[in-house]
Amino acid sequence: MYTDVRVKIPDEKGKVTRKKIRGTTYIYYQTDRIYDPEKKYSIPKSTPIGKLCEDDQTMMIPNEKYLIFYPEAKLPEEKKSSRRSACLRVGAHMVLKRIVAEYHLDVLLGDLIGKDSGLFLDLAIYTIITENNAGQYYPDYAYNHPLFTSKMRLYSDSKVSDFIASIKKDQSVEFLNRWNENRDHREKIYISYDSTNKNCQAGDVDFVEFGHAKDDQNKPILNYSIAYDKNNREPLFYEMYPGSVVDVSQLQYMLEKTEGYGYRHVGFILDRGYFSKENIRYMDKCGYDFVIMMKGMKKYAHSLVMENKGTFEESRKHSIRDYKVSGSTVKGKLFPSDEKDRYFHIYFNESKRTGEREQLEEKIDRMASYLKSQEGKMGYECPSALCHYFEPFYHGQGDERVFMFARERQDVIDREIKLCGYFIIITSEKMSAEEALELYKSRDGSEKLFQGDKSYLGNKSFRVHGSESVNSKIFIEFVALIIRNKFYTYLKDQMKKNNKSENYMTVPAALRELEKIEMIRQSDGNYRLDHAVTATQKEILKAFDLTERNIREQAISINSQLKMIEGL
Repeated sequence: MYTDVRVKIPDEKGKVTRKKIRGTTYIYYQTDRIYDPEKKYSIPKSTPIGKLCEDDQTMMIPNEKYLIFYPEAKLPEEKKSSRRSACLRVGAHMVLKRIVAEYHLDVLLGDLIGKDSGLFLDLAIYTIITENNAGQYYPDYAYNHPLFTSKMRLYSDSKVSDFIASIKKDQSVEFLNRWNENRDHREKIYISYDSTNKNCQAGDVDFVEFGHAKDDQNKPILNYSIAYDKNNREPLFYEMYPGSVVDVSQLQYMLEKTEGYGYRHVGFILDRGYFSKENIRYMDKCGYDFVIMMKGMKKYAHSLVMENKGTFEESRKHSIRDYKVSGSTVKGKLFPSDEKDRYFHIYFNESKRTGEREQLEEKIDRMASYLKSQEGKMGYECPSALCHYFEPFYHGQGDERVFMFARERQDVIDREIKLCGYFIIITSEKMSAEEALELYKSRDGSEKLFQGDKSYLGNKSFRVHGSESVNSKIFIEFVALIIRNKFYTYLKDQMKKNNKSENYMTVPAALRELEKIEMIRQSDGNYRLDHAVTATQKEILKAFDLTERNIREQAISINSQLKMIEGL
């Protein structure tokens, strides 16, 4: 990560060297010398600390490692206001600022972060608008956007890096305490809980481990989960835990935290990854209801489907039109020692059946082709995953045993074909199949948070160098998700009011459209709106109860702030 400031190249002979790579000269700092016994001399070990300025051979542009080896060096934090763009993109900022004010996030963060709370909010808004979390590009965003920082200060990326490293975990913990304290604890709510993982190559992050990555890049990961209030459509809290900890193990810790935040009348909506006898019993013990997808098509699920197959699929009475499925509910025990009755909601989807059947057939064909290629090979052992569908035949014994061929287990394949198109949701509370499906489908809220997190906010991985920075990044990211999620729900509600879905009413499209609302600095030094608000922009603003007049008033306010800054 290179800064946008210049420093003198350190004058340390033998320590600081230059190396030209593809036309660019980099400055290296020697960290060690390693003796090579074969070559019988020491080989220097160096790391880049910056790159040479093309117009001045005595100056360089430092990166984040420069301050590690020269901690006493001072880099300028603030840019001069004259470097602000003559064209400011103000529309998206104005709308997101309204959401910040609605949640009082500026006040809450001001209490916790202090004088740099404006920079915290700017980093959160930056990730939403630019769909990026790389700190080195923040100065480019600040250059042409209004800011929350005091006097709209333009900070360099070295200041951003220092600020992120300075945020303490205590501040994020207190934020979550206060945020959840202000939520409604009286009504019963259903919390959708889901997790993901993030790749991280940082060398000094103590909870990053190799684990079960969902997007496997063979890199160490950390797990990250969000609890989402389905009723009020708000993220409640997040957790961060080592990459080797599996979802099913972490759930019980999350349930304890839920109680700690003061939630008593709650139910949980969980993916099949949290399905276990221990978790079911623990939720019973805590008095929590649950809605959970049954894990796989195991023996018990198969028997439930087969017992009820043909009793509801073609009945209009069992049709759930909103989701184009048929559903039926039966009561029973989840496992032999279960002390409570559960409600098993069995669903059938005709289009899902066709797709799943084709996927199964293709999988069997691929397996058959692979096994065919192994015929006649000595020492080959059919893997257990393939032996589930195929019966292998061998000739000979011991090390000389030869794999001859494999025959399909048609009874196993036929059983799975019969299950195509079916799925089961289990609830602890009595409800209809339609109600259970409605609740489970509300998980879309938490899934969209993760989609926003990984796709839109640019957070598939972390670009940091320590545990504190990872904590800070996730803290900033969570606040960004609160704001972005509210932006999403406003747009969704407006589409319902209009009874139609427009392409420009998605979050990315709406942000891009709002970014076109610009203020231009004219020769008299004043910033003014470049043109009137368009019809499309008015429709988007309507979702947030904003009008063209509100935009004009905010534009006048921004200009006044900038005039005062330039006058100081």
